[in-house]
Order: sequence, then C-alpha cells, then structure tokens
Amino acid sequence: MEDNYMKIEILSKDINVLPVRIAITSFLSQENVHIDEVMDIKTALSEAVTNAVEHAYNDEKGKIDVEIHLDNNDNICIKVQDFGKGIEDVSLALIPTYTSKPESEHAGVGFNIMESLVDELVVDSKLNNGTIITMIKKINKKKN
Repeated sequence: MEDNYMKIEILSKDINVLPVRIAITSFLSQENVHIDEVMDIKTALSEAVTNAVEHAYNDEKGKIDVEIHLDNNDNICIKVQDFGKGIEDVSLALIPTYTSKPESEHAGVGFNIMESLVDELVVDSKLNNGTIITMIKKINKKKN
C-alpha cells in the first residue's frame, strides 16, 4: 500500500459530521481496507469531530481540521484539530462517563468509544488554543 493523505476543513456545525464520515469511508474503501475496520475508523472519527463541534467553540462556530494519513506500513493516523477553548483537564475528560455537558444525551462516552476502536488515542489540548485528537490504527488489508 502506498502512502496516501487527505485533509478536510469544516465549519463546526452538526451537519458537517456526515460529509466527513462519507469522505473517510470513500478514502479507505479505495485503499482495500476491510469493511469492519472502515466502520471502526469512521465511528472513531465521527466521535472526534462531534466532540469538536459540541465543545470547542461553545455557541460560536469555528474551524475544524481533519487529517487522515495512511502510511506504507498500513498504519492510519487521524488528527482532528479545533482552535477553540481547549479542555481544562484532559485526564478528567478521559474518565468514562465524565462530561462537561451533563444535559446532553449520550454525553461522556466519546473518548471511550474512540479509545476502544483505535490502537492509540492522544488528546493534546491547551486552554484558549484548541485541541488535537490523534488516533492511530494498524490496518489489516483485505486479501484480493
């Protein structure tokens, strides 16, 4: 498999999560990635983008960058970056069921879902400078 790369920039709106999901599905399906892994990666990416949409900018809108890199060793690296308010305490945010918005349905499970679907999850956040979520997963290619 050759190196391949895609970058998407979206506005932090709920309706922009679906186009990102469609883009990653198309990207991976052309790279001979098994459908089960496509589903896992698509779900993890959706959670990361949804977190940025819901938490990064409060009620304002801002930019979210999504980068997807598939390397020659069949590793996929996904970065979701926002430029919003940041996470005050990342270790607290990573605790299962913790949420900064308890009134939201399904709140507090996003990072846990991401972590369960990828091999490595890194959350780097700085107050008032945004958050970068990096997910890495080893891909098992389909046999032709």
